[in-house]
Amino acid sequence: MQYVQLGRSGLKVSRLCLGTMNMGTPDWKPWIYNEAQSEPIVRRALEAGVNFIDLADFYSTGVGEEVVGNIVRRLAKRDELVLTTKVGYPIGSGVNNQGHSRKHIMDGIDGSLRRLQTDYVDIYMLHYFDTNTPVEETMDALNDIVRAGKARYIGVSTMFTWQFAKILQACERYNFARPINMQLQLNCAYREEEREMIPFCQDQGIGVSVFSPLARGLLSGDAKSVRNQTDFFTVQMYDDEVSREIARSVAEVADARGVSCAQIAQTWVLSRPGVTSMLVGADTVAQFESALAALDTQLDASELYELDRNYTPCDVINDYVSSRIPRAPRASRRLEIAA
Repeated sequence: MQYVQLGRSGLKVSRLCLGTMNMGTPDWKPWIYNEAQSEPIVRRALEAGVNFIDLADFYSTGVGEEVVGNIVRRLAKRDELVLTTKVGYPIGSGVNNQGHSRKHIMDGIDGSLRRLQTDYVDIYMLHYFDTNTPVEETMDALNDIVRAGKARYIGVSTMFTWQFAKILQACERYNFARPINMQLQLNCAYREEEREMIPFCQDQGIGVSVFSPLARGLLSGDAKSVRNQTDFFTVQMYDDEVSREIARSVAEVADARGVSCAQIAQTWVLSRPGVTSMLVGADTVAQFESALAALDTQLDASELYELDRNYTPCDVINDYVSSRIPRAPRASRRLEIAA
């Protein structure tokens, strides 16, 4: 396993981060694994040297934290892990049980620590940018959590670059704890974060952890998987011909190499400038092995050309925009010229 420092912090994380959205209870979504099904995947990741594990209180409405917490307590030493969890989405009823208000953040960290059965998380992350709460209130609450020892560091996820700039500005102005990690979506079929967010993070010394390297399953080559057939976000985000052409290019490169589509797609992500760590949300141990193989795979110029040649700019995907305008010309409409 390769280890790198997360941004300018002193924290060292594995280049592969275990994603756990698929661990919890199938009562939440049909493609979620229970504790018994999840344990072999977590075990293999730990055996391979992964020390970075990503969670969120929203996953399986809290059950995900309980399941992963139980597993890592059996299999690992807490001080050798970098556990991160996120706050923001509702996991219960009540108008204040969501967002990034001081109330919800303080309630959220206590709930996550209780479910994970730990005294602290290593990185406590905002799941998105809450446009309804003043950024100073949010960052003040996170700063208090760090000072109280409930989190070692803070991080953020999925927002516009200007929103992240507001967060960093507030931290500098009020001497709040500064985020060390930005979690964002990046893959062969979605590269818009390479325009501003990743260069901004490089400039500011922020680590970048990437989720959805397989475009929510599109680039896996398995269109009949439960995830691909039931995750409606896949359709919202990647239901256009350009995305499908990119998936075909991934398959062509993979076939020529005699490896899985996932390995090629993951290799591409790991090779991108500014990417610190890649999340792996494996459904099987074999799928995790493809990510391990990607660490030692290099793509040549002709392969990179094939993977890149179909990419077309598109609108940004984040928590405000998940249904994209398909990357194809829209039909013209007759202009109504006012007299």
